[in-house]
Amino acid sequence: MAERRRVVVTGIGVVTPIGITGEAMWAGLQAGRSAVRGITRFDPSIYRSQIAAEIDYDPSDFLEAKRVKRLDRFGQFVVTSAKLAVEDAGLNLEAEDRERIGSTMGTALGGVGFAEEQFLVFKNEGIKNVAVTLATNVFGGAASCNVAIELGVQGPNSTNAMSCASGTMAIGQGFREVRDDYADVMICGGAEAPLSQLCFGAFAIIRAMSTRNDDPGAASRPFDRTRDGFVMGEGSAVVVLEEYERAKSRGAHIYAEICGYAFCNDAHHMTAPRPDGSQAARAIRGALKDAHVAPHDVGYVNAHGSSTPLNDPTETRAIHSVFGDHASKLQVSSTKAYYGHALGASGAMETAICALSLERGWLPPTLNLSDPDDGCDLDYIPGTGRSSSVEYAVNNSFGFGGINAALVLKRAG
Repeated sequence: MAERRRVVVTGIGVVTPIGITGEAMWAGLQAGRSAVRGITRFDPSIYRSQIAAEIDYDPSDFLEAKRVKRLDRFGQFVVTSAKLAVEDAGLNLEAEDRERIGSTMGTALGGVGFAEEQFLVFKNEGIKNVAVTLATNVFGGAASCNVAIELGVQGPNSTNAMSCASGTMAIGQGFREVRDDYADVMICGGAEAPLSQLCFGAFAIIRAMSTRNDDPGAASRPFDRTRDGFVMGEGSAVVVLEEYERAKSRGAHIYAEICGYAFCNDAHHMTAPRPDGSQAARAIRGALKDAHVAPHDVGYVNAHGSSTPLNDPTETRAIHSVFGDHASKLQVSSTKAYYGHALGASGAMETAICALSLERGWLPPTLNLSDPDDGCDLDYIPGTGRSSSVEYAVNNSFGFGGINAALVLKRAG
């Protein structure tokens, strides 16, 4: 077999509730404040949960007027993040072989929120007033296709819809495309725009979300005894993945290296994780094996940590299973208490956070964790974060349908 190529992160672009651009998001992490608040995008009064992590975002600050008009919020998020990531990477696409640059994206709901909006137009005003862009915005694949069209990149292109693991899986797929020489550069990530009344309501109906409406900033409480569900968020994150020697030769800034990826399925339940965490553990083991990294070499885990009663102890169980005695030495945090759970975008946001954390030697905390629940007994980084030089980090993502995904990142050098 030919030697596998090394893959590095050379660009980061994000649209998140705690900051737009990688640097703004990093500043938001260090500020240590949650962006969760009462919902303003629609009237949530019919629901038990009335809070979310919304983004103050004007697409015209980042996109041409004609693109703003043709894209829904979901598309605006992902194209903005992709452009920011390419700019951050210092790529001159005019001088590149566009056939060797591709895009892989992930999303749980795609443009469903826009479809919901347009259905109301159809119902109240008739078909002639429905947006002509409905068909091209509503499908999930619009994410990677809009990036390809905006940037003119003609390499491998796909968007997966594997719920809350989809952003991580998109980056994992992009990693493989570069590693196995199908592309030299991949623009990868996840996007989600679920803050519309019915999309939000779908999760409210199954009682998956926190009802701590009187204290929004403390509502997302990963691993805490008093957690009562996740808090929905929105946004996107995109990373530029590049073959190492190519990145090095052009003098690119390297944030971190992606060195392992794996995914699998619980085959258990559409909304509940397999209680023993065995398949979640299998995904983590597979990523470590792919990376040729021993469990005891990992210093940090960015946990899925959704703040739901079922996920958090199950994920902790999986981490114990994989890392054994080393689990007590791992530094662990969930960053969702900052920006909510943006479904398919979350794993991409957290991959970007891992890359920045490895580069800068600071690990973000798990906000709002004051009393770890029974079965949640790892070294969860406290509320101020922690300065720590870590060689390897693992990013976990788990989603509806029993999907499990994990990435291994290495500090650049």
